[in-house]
Amino acid sequence: MKSSRMKAGMGRVLGLLLAVVVPMQSGMAQSGPRSFSSLQDRGFDWPSFESIWEVVTLQQYNTRLVVASTFILGLASGLVGCFLLLRKRSLMGDALSHACLPGIGIAFILGVTLFGEGKSLAVLLAGASVTGLLGVGLVLLIRKTSRIKDDAAMGIVLSVFFGAGVAVLGMVQNMPSASAAGLEYFIYGKTASMIFRDFLLLSGVAVAALICSILLLKEFTLLCFDEGFARSQGWPVSLLDVLMLILVAAVTVVGLQSVGLILIIAFLITPAAAARFWTNDLRTMLILSGVIGGVSGWLGAGVSALLPRLPAGAVIVLMAAAIFFFSMIFGASRGILRRSMSMRRLKRKVGRQHLLRAVFEIQEKTWKEESLRPANVDISYDQLLHHRTWSPRQLKKLVKRAQGEDHIEWVDWRTLRLSESGFGEAYRTTRNHRLWEIFLFTHADIAASHVDRDADSVEHLLSTEMVRELESKLKMASMPESPHEIGISRKEAV
Repeated sequence: MKSSRMKAGMGRVLGLLLAVVVPMQSGMAQSGPRSFSSLQDRGFDWPSFESIWEVVTLQQYNTRLVVASTFILGLASGLVGCFLLLRKRSLMGDALSHACLPGIGIAFILGVTLFGEGKSLAVLLAGASVTGLLGVGLVLLIRKTSRIKDDAAMGIVLSVFFGAGVAVLGMVQNMPSASAAGLEYFIYGKTASMIFRDFLLLSGVAVAALICSILLLKEFTLLCFDEGFARSQGWPVSLLDVLMLILVAAVTVVGLQSVGLILIIAFLITPAAAARFWTNDLRTMLILSGVIGGVSGWLGAGVSALLPRLPAGAVIVLMAAAIFFFSMIFGASRGILRRSMSMRRLKRKVGRQHLLRAVFEIQEKTWKEESLRPANVDISYDQLLHHRTWSPRQLKKLVKRAQGEDHIEWVDWRTLRLSESGFGEAYRTTRNHRLWEIFLFTHADIAASHVDRDADSVEHLLSTEMVRELESKLKMASMPESPHEIGISRKEAV
């Protein structure tokens, strides 16, 4: 009897253990591979060749619509962004975009209250426009009525309006009778949700921005480069300023849905900054900036279509940034590579002219001391080394380079002289230097002991026309005398 009770009790315990352990094992068996699988799931699938071909050839309607819309938005942003960049108000676009956020929330609340539906794009953009323009007006008001600078005024408006926008959106999320899902797309952008109506709106704003920029190009150019001169000539500077900011506001508001209010500033400024590296002409810069903006939108929308898990707004801005860095390095006007090559060429030119002038001045001093006729006489290497503040290594490098350019010839291991072409170049360089020295001495009241240093910083940039003008002004056709004492003599060097 006792053994049967014990067997029954052990059976109940075993059953209880099985009831607990088996589900755990099954759960582990199920959860183990799932969690392992989730760790391996990176959520990134490379597109197939067919998908790439579909996007490149714009076979799908939605792809065509999004690509065309972002291309047009890029054109308008690049065009208007040029004026912002040149006006040194790049942060104004950022302040304006952040000032749009409370308008979106307020427009949603009004739409729900009055019409029962708050997600009408026209109503939301109208609200964004109102608070955006209010923010711009507040920046201008602070700047005009106080001693606060532009950057501080824009920083204040940006932070205050963005904080108000976050607070309003928080209130919207708690409205019981309204679904506010989707409003956060105005912060980060939702390019894929664009429809034909958005395309028409973007096209209209882009055409309006283009027409206004062409009609007011002269006025905007004057405003960007010399506001004081424009004001002195009676131009309505404040009105032009407001018109320019209205254009920026229009492009910013219609671009909120594509790239969001946080990234729209990059779409406004980056194409213009990239175009600045390629040209110094405003018209060319406007065209280049529009093209760079359009291509950035095209490429960003295309890549986002191929990789749907990447946000289109961020990809568009990254494409614009890639073009910017390429322009910064290889830009034909202000690129790093071109500037470094120009600086290198100028440095070599300065070194060559200093060397040739030093040799000529030593030769000239020798003619006077030994009563010789002007000729290409030999000079010692030590004499040349003490003529200027060269180190032996620097002078050796300069002489070697001048020898390679056929300007210097070695007579023996410690004596050298100018070649025939080097003598002519040394005569021309020394003459230009002295003409500029005499001009500074006679017309700029610079002391004779200081003109050599001042002339050194300018003489390498004298053009042929400037030299002719100096000759005509000073009435000197031959080699003038130096207005100050030059170097040391051959005896002193020895």
